[in-house]
Amino acid sequence: MSILPIQFHHISSPGLLPGLILSGSITAVALWLGSEPMIASMGFGALTLAILAGMIMGNTLYPKIESWCGNGVLFAKQSLLRLGIILYGFRLTFSQIAEVGFSGLLIDAMTLCSTFALACWLGKNIFGLDRQTRWLIGAGSSICGAAAILATEPVVKADSSKVTVAVATVVIFGTLAIFIYPVLYPLVMQGFTPETFGVYAGSTMHEVAQVVAAGHAISPETENSAVITKMLRVMMLAPFLIFLSLRVKKLSAGGKVQPGKVTIPWFALLFIVIAIFNSFNLLPASAVKALIFVDTLLLAMAMAALGLTTHISTLKNAGARPLLLALVLFIWLLVGGAGINLATHYLIG
Repeated sequence: MSILPIQFHHISSPGLLPGLILSGSITAVALWLGSEPMIASMGFGALTLAILAGMIMGNTLYPKIESWCGNGVLFAKQSLLRLGIILYGFRLTFSQIAEVGFSGLLIDAMTLCSTFALACWLGKNIFGLDRQTRWLIGAGSSICGAAAILATEPVVKADSSKVTVAVATVVIFGTLAIFIYPVLYPLVMQGFTPETFGVYAGSTMHEVAQVVAAGHAISPETENSAVITKMLRVMMLAPFLIFLSLRVKKLSAGGKVQPGKVTIPWFALLFIVIAIFNSFNLLPASAVKALIFVDTLLLAMAMAALGLTTHISTLKNAGARPLLLALVLFIWLLVGGAGINLATHYLIG
């Protein structure tokens, strides 16, 4: 078993600093826009805004200066991303499991497994998508949106163009969910309480920011249970990546399990370590808040770098099939996710 080392081989490359400054500047704009009440209420978080701003520059100015700052952009897209995934653990504590209860944890697990399995089957048999694309879209839909897609990319060794397409599907349908869930709640009030509807939203919506926006539009109780459930779902990212890494090795070996090195995504393991550490409340709240801000900064820089290296032609060439797969998964999360929630609450309480 081996753990992937951090990729710092670009750290002394020419163009590192200009590329980091460029990615950081885009991130600063995204953070500023994301703090505006009107934009925040629409569920557009810093990660989404960073990739959108990066794509705008990536299709206008960036091609002219890529030779000058390309190495720094690549460093942000790869190394800063992994560090950001590790620090994401400071958003979680295992005490959150107790707050939602066993039923919430079970709902998250069933939603994740069913959604990803559906993505794999439909992507292959109905839409004819390659393995990387269906895995990326499945990860984004079943776990935590863009962050899950970015974390999955180094495990499956996907092209940046496929990552961008997958992120685009999360942005489209995750944004749509912000407006659908508050409208849906009055229609299903007989089956859900404000708290259990929050569990439903947290277990089925794509991004954390989108969950906050939708839950806030319903009630404080819904928002709280939605965020806790969502963060538990985020916590499942680490075992998911380890499973995926083992699956990649098996497929590369022709479907046979062979002895030898198994490449484990080290950042997934450290993500769990940080979450465990954070559960003991050893750091003051102000320090954890600062680390979460740094984490948002790193992930947003990675998203900005991804946007910079994406061309509109990539999305056009991808065609409608990835979008259709994401649409079916979105419908499954709405309908099938509701079924999973109602059945679990009925059987377990």
